[in-house]
Amino acid sequence: MTDRPVDAPPEPDDAIDPAPRGSALEVLGQFTVLGLTSFGGPVAHLGYFRERLVVRRRWISEQGYADLVALAQFLPGPASSQVGFALGLHRAGILGGLAAFAAFTLPSAVLLVLAALGAPLLDGPLAEGLIAGLKVVAVAVVAHAVWGMARALTPDLRRAAIAIVAGLIVLLIGTGWATLVAIALGAGAGLLLCRAAVSAALARLSIPISRTAGAICLSVFALLLIGLPVLAALVPNQPLAVADGFFRAGALVFGGGHVVLPLLETAVVEPGWVSESQFLAGYGAAQAVPGPLFTFAAFLGASIAPGTQGVLLAAVALVAIFVPGLLLIAGVLPFWGALQERPSVQALVRGANAAVVGVLAAALYDPVMTSALVDAPTVAMAVLCTVLLIVARLPAWVIVIIGAGGGMLLSAF
Repeated sequence: MTDRPVDAPPEPDDAIDPAPRGSALEVLGQFTVLGLTSFGGPVAHLGYFRERLVVRRRWISEQGYADLVALAQFLPGPASSQVGFALGLHRAGILGGLAAFAAFTLPSAVLLVLAALGAPLLDGPLAEGLIAGLKVVAVAVVAHAVWGMARALTPDLRRAAIAIVAGLIVLLIGTGWATLVAIALGAGAGLLLCRAAVSAALARLSIPISRTAGAICLSVFALLLIGLPVLAALVPNQPLAVADGFFRAGALVFGGGHVVLPLLETAVVEPGWVSESQFLAGYGAAQAVPGPLFTFAAFLGASIAPGTQGVLLAAVALVAIFVPGLLLIAGVLPFWGALQERPSVQALVRGANAAVVGVLAAALYDPVMTSALVDAPTVAMAVLCTVLLIVARLPAWVIVIIGAGGGMLLSAF
């Protein structure tokens, strides 16, 4: 066997992602399953995506997937939803991207609207046990993702060191900006340390969006970010004011997930649209449903007004908070392939990908493990779920059932 240099890129067969060969219906089916079973927050969602679509179905290579994750982490907005949208685009074009977004988002959004309208979804010790079990599942899923991505993206000491430093930055700084700082520094370190290997076979994604269309998406993003506050100030209209508040929340948050909560609180509690107790109740409900945490916006929108008006505001809030991130990822992707062909960009991406591993490892510790592993039984459940996922290679949805059932069983005793 011929030894490869420590910085050698993946072999071409593993690095080049094929053209889309699926259908929007296929994407809808896969992301509907993910939308119904992806518990645990954005980091866990990336683990679910990887397990179902990269490892099992090979829609995209590990390198291509890591590039998407790194790009989404650089951009404002919900990273897991942006990655899901891009995977749908890659697999089945524009309809595939829209199908991925809708299927991943709507299940939790509908549940949270029902919760806001008064459905007693979370009550009693069994519900608390269910939430505890789902948090344990998130530990297993994220651990599996970190292990798999570390093997693929940190094959040498230099990139392993980048990952370790990135993880420490996130843990020590502990703010929403820490992720962006860690990946930016990782990219810079890659530019200095990972230039030796220049790959001719990159993870080129088949994204059916032209550069003109990408530029239009970026222009629309800028126009809405600047224009909505002005329009909302000039025209006293509640749906318009809701759209403005939630668009800014989605456009200005890096890291997604829980990082958006302070911005949402400013948008809805300070104007008096939603009380502090309603806000906290909705946050609790958002922990019990699958899918992106940004669907918390649907709960808040439905809480602003009763009945059908609340449902309308929920739809406005839901669309407004996701649109910025989708416009950004759609606007940047058409330029991403050409940039990747440059050796300096390849080195940057190599370092950024290594940093992503460190960021995921840090998130595995805090908040995933710190919030889920509260006693010996939850630690034992986490070990069991991790072994079943990594060693026995059971599907993630089976692990969800086992974890949820185990959590409720523990709560009964």
